[in-house]
Amino acid sequence: MRKALQKTFALTALASSLLFAGCSEPQSPQSTNQATAPELLVDDSRLGIYHQVPLTADLSHLSDNQKQMLSKLIDASEIMDDLFWKQAFFGDKKAFLQQFSDEELKAFAAINYGPWDRLNGDAPYLSGYGEKAAGAEFYPQDMTKAEFAAAEFADKDGLYSVVERTENGDLTATPYSEKYQAELTKAAALLKEASELADNETFANYLKLRAEALLNDDYYASDMAWMDMKTNPIELVIGPIETYEDQLYGYRAAFESYVLIKDMAWSERLAKYAQFLPELQQGLPVDEAYKQETPGSDADLNAYDVIYYAGHSNAGSKTIAINLPNDERVQLAKGTRRLQLKNAMQAKFDHILKPISEVLIAPEQREHITFNAFFANTMFHEVAHGLGIKNTITDKGTVRAALKEHASALEEGKADILGLYMVQSLLEKGEITEGILEDYYVTFMAGIFRSVRFGASSAHGKANMIRFNYFATMGAFDRNEDGLYSVNMDKMSEAVSSLSELILTLQGNGDYDGVAELVADKGIIKPQLEADLARLKAASIPVDIVFKQGKSQLGL
Repeated sequence: MRKALQKTFALTALASSLLFAGCSEPQSPQSTNQATAPELLVDDSRLGIYHQVPLTADLSHLSDNQKQMLSKLIDASEIMDDLFWKQAFFGDKKAFLQQFSDEELKAFAAINYGPWDRLNGDAPYLSGYGEKAAGAEFYPQDMTKAEFAAAEFADKDGLYSVVERTENGDLTATPYSEKYQAELTKAAALLKEASELADNETFANYLKLRAEALLNDDYYASDMAWMDMKTNPIELVIGPIETYEDQLYGYRAAFESYVLIKDMAWSERLAKYAQFLPELQQGLPVDEAYKQETPGSDADLNAYDVIYYAGHSNAGSKTIAINLPNDERVQLAKGTRRLQLKNAMQAKFDHILKPISEVLIAPEQREHITFNAFFANTMFHEVAHGLGIKNTITDKGTVRAALKEHASALEEGKADILGLYMVQSLLEKGEITEGILEDYYVTFMAGIFRSVRFGASSAHGKANMIRFNYFATMGAFDRNEDGLYSVNMDKMSEAVSSLSELILTLQGNGDYDGVAELVADKGIIKPQLEADLARLKAASIPVDIVFKQGKSQLGL
């Protein structure tokens, strides 16, 4: 066993948390010069927190052209993976990974896309590295927030540019299409080649438009085309999409990709729910001013088997559902599409959620932990992103711009809590016919324990902790003397309603200070919960899954 350097680990984790809280200090250097390979700073049991899952799917119904197309989509996805390494880590990917002779440590380093543990508050797990810069590689390491605020340059808060220094030391924004021109040119060529092999015309059109977008940083046309795809059996989500990696401001989008196969039978079961969005928007438990926008009704819900993850989507905790596009213009015009990644979801339920319930949920409520409830809670989380408000009612612009680095955490919290609101509403209407409300509440509670193990540094992690601590304050759950949790059904319903109102109001007002206070007060893991989570570690329950994936895995 390698010896854990607990004191060093605690100090580096503390430094990381202080970095995120700072307002004007430059991003700290991420590494120190070292002549030898780095040493592990944590107990080597940490390397086993991921359960490996093979990503496979039945491709027998696909044509030869479609199988060739899948190969090209995976090749393009691998380029997105390399680009994300450049956004997340200052060093060379190949050199970084080659220094490890221990294959388990090498795999752990690859999962984390660098020397920082993504499921432990981004604390460094290797010697010789400091805390991870909050702005990753999107901003100069020596840039302060005060300098950024005072600077004037084009595309300052842009999604698709890197902030760099000119020869004179001034700040400027370099478009992704220029910064990563060689890689994006190759990826665009692969997408165009794939479009020629596509049997589905709308999918072929999307691939061509997405290829153009990679080269000109304008994703609007391809996002609109993506919304029009309904019958394609193969799906691709690719490009710079989510802004979670930018924890300094939440402005810059990270590269990622998913290659998916549509599950037609499950998709048919889900199709009916999107039509209820406008009605559910009007029923939100908040003043009328905060629900004046009408969500697009052209949204759809579908289930997929994912066969390849790359880049941001593959880093640390694995996504099990997608809600896109993020462009508010597209959302208001056409809504969003919600993709449920059924095979990844099933793996997390079987290997993580069920075992967690055996340790932390009271025996009399364990029968309410069901895959159908887990699937529905996850699905309606994604649907709920379309509810609420995208533009502030206080003339502060979009919610995302007004709330800056806190926008993602609050948005994820909104989706979680409004997802439960939707489940409750649709059960009452008789539109959901599987299970009872207690199934969804208890499964949701167990899901908090699953998700909170990702740490409190990410947007999802902060959202989980805010919700858990808010529920505790409201008495929505009880913890008995044996450390087992049970849901208080009446108080849970009250907590869902009041937290929904709080979040929607903060978003609509663009109340940056209010959200910062909420995150500081409730976006933390407290000692009692930390002790309970340690019981899950002692039971050797995986924290998340990692994939064995690629062409050979699929027989391509």
